[in-house]
Amino acid sequence: MAGLAYFEAMMPVLQKAIATQTENIRILARWMADAIKNDHLIYVFGAGHAGMIAEEMCYRAGSLVPTNAILPPGLTVNTRPLPMETELERLPGMAAVLLKASRIRQGDLLIVHSNSGRNTVAIELAEMAKKDGIQVVVLTSVSHSRSVPSRHPGGVKLMDVADLVIDNCGIPGDAVVAFEGLDQRSGATSTVVGAALMNAAICEAVQILLDEQVSPPVFQSANLDGSDQHNQDLMDRYAGRLLYL
Repeated sequence: MAGLAYFEAMMPVLQKAIATQTENIRILARWMADAIKNDHLIYVFGAGHAGMIAEEMCYRAGSLVPTNAILPPGLTVNTRPLPMETELERLPGMAAVLLKASRIRQGDLLIVHSNSGRNTVAIELAEMAKKDGIQVVVLTSVSHSRSVPSRHPGGVKLMDVADLVIDNCGIPGDAVVAFEGLDQRSGATSTVVGAALMNAAICEAVQILLDEQVSPPVFQSANLDGSDQHNQDLMDRYAGRLLYL
């Protein structure tokens, strides 16, 4: 069964990520906790399907309230026609507009997700943020990134400009299930593994905050009775600073 083949192919990728990225997750969690302790925000960007990780980390049950997803028009899977998004994320100059609109500032933390790590907008965003003194964490497939040339005018790749690289351990091309009689594989792993890594970092950050006697600002599920007031009280702490309000 090809469906089972996906689990059989995906689980080793996840297990490799757990085995090799635990220390990087601890570092990211420390930075997330520090940002929260110092009344700063966490920003997450990804273009196209990479933006699903930004959505995963923002305004959902178990996530950290002071997390802003950068999801600009034209760079999400809601773009129509969708191939336009593919072209737009390769264009120089867009990142400066995104950075200004995000209102990110020194002391905040930026997580940039790109499986290939080769497209211009993600690389420029990371470069510009670093120049502004912002810590930049990159979630990428190191294997894929090494296997392809950069599309950035300067030839750099996303992992080259990061303060911290978290490897999702995916293979070039992302999809892992091969079929007889078909050249293209199916069953991508970057979203599953990326979401697992980021949720692990969130959980570790929550524990760090608890250990340091800081109340973690964690969303409750909106579908649990009594959660609305809990969530509103937390969001009120960051009034005027959350892009999703």
